[in-house]
Order: sequence, then C-alpha cells, then structure tokens
Amino acid sequence: MSESLPLTWFAGGCHCGGVRFEVALPPVAEAQTCNCSMCAKTGYLHVIVPESRFRLTKGAERLAEYTFNTRIARHLFCSECGIKSFYRPRSNPDGWSVNGRCLDEADGLELNITAFDGRNWEANSGLLAHLSREPS
Repeated sequence: MSESLPLTWFAGGCHCGGVRFEVALPPVAEAQTCNCSMCAKTGYLHVIVPESRFRLTKGAERLAEYTFNTRIARHLFCSECGIKSFYRPRSNPDGWSVNGRCLDEADGLELNITAFDGRNWEANSGLLAHLSREPS
C-alpha cells in the first residue's frame, strides 16, 4: 500500500541516549499494539521493517539481550536505562521491530496503529510476515 511512497529516515533511541538507531519509513506506516505477556507489560508499539530499512548508529556495546520460550526473538535493551527501542521479532526474524514510542520526532509520519492478538501468537503470527519483506 504505502510502500511505493518515498521513504524517510527517522532517528530514535533509548531513554539515556546510549543506544541510537535510524529507521526508513513511508509517510504512512503500519504499527501494532500487542497483548502478549511481554508487550502488554512494556507498552511496546511495533513498527516492523525489513533489515535494509534499519540501522544501529550508536551503542551496540550497551545492548543486553533477553530471550524466552522458543528463543527466536532477540529482545534487545539498553543495559543502562533498560529501554527496548528495537528488537528482532520472532514473527519477522529477517527484519526489525522498532518501538514507535522511541522515535525522536515523527514529523511527516502517520502510524496506522492496529491491535495484534499476541496472546494467541501461533494463530496470528502470519499476519505480520509481510512487514519485513522488501517491496517489489
């Protein structure tokens, strides 16, 4: 849908500023809230992108990792302030999920936020697969 529109790079990061990233997004991007045990407790707002549209610009050495259950998702967070600005999602191991709430400024960006039923992840994960694919 909006993938054919030009992409803009947006900067973001953790609370203390030790971890910084950039993500390329179209003017209207898909985002999901999730009711799984992890996202419900952290208030994470998923903006899933292909590998090529994400870059870590600062703080790789500060990242700590948490995995659970299948150990496919790589939950990364700043070891100083504890904020999870982005991670490698189980649903899209070929891309990244950026926390929309960790973007510095989103001028010119509209996030189309939908609810995702992560409590029933196995039944619903396929609904997210397209988000980390490169547009054709």
